[in-house]
Amino acid sequence: MKFTEELIDDLAAKLLIGLTKEENKLILSEFNIIDETMELITKIPNIKEVEPMTHTLDDFSYTPREDEIEESISIEDILANCDAYEGREVKVPKVVGGE
Repeated sequence: MKFTEELIDDLAAKLLIGLTKEENKLILSEFNIIDETMELITKIPNIKEVEPMTHTLDDFSYTPREDEIEESISIEDILANCDAYEGREVKVPKVVGGE
């Protein structure tokens, strides 16, 4: 896929992001750099024979720990640190849609 100013504007509109011409050109130049890098990678000899990595460490192993029941903090202690609460719920300021 070749990125163009029109494609970036279309994608930005679908994401409800308004871009200025300068922002569009910046994004287009970044995508062009990514495209050039990907093109260089595809030109590496025998790249298709390289096995994908599953982890950056070759000898990586992970053993999940056993679940252990631990005592937790009481609701009263938690609510004691809150500015405002109602029952067992913390009141927070409204951040969307005004008051």
